[in-house]
Amino acid sequence: MIGSDAIRGYNDTFILSVLQEGDSYGYAISKRITEISENNYSIKETTLYSAFNRLEKNGFIESFPGQITHGKKRTYYKITPSGQLYLEEKINEWLLTKKVVERFIKEEK
Repeated sequence: MIGSDAIRGYNDTFILSVLQEGDSYGYAISKRITEISENNYSIKETTLYSAFNRLEKNGFIESFPGQITHGKKRTYYKITPSGQLYLEEKINEWLLTKKVVERFIKEEK
């Protein structure tokens, strides 16, 4: 399992990547992040909703009410065009970060 400190800066990237697949709600997004990471990373609920608030405030996602389940309306999220551009920036940032880190970390042969 990857510690949250090691990956914290990429939660927005993970969320936006999932939303590229289609509109979704909190629990499903969290579950999808865990699935994609092959159970190596699980985003905490407080981290997830904090990210939703930040992403929405910055115009990268929009929320809208969904279906009622268990007497409560689900809030769904969708990526905006600005969010798509931000995701592309974050992907490019990751590719550069990976390149730099790989220069310092040598795998055993």
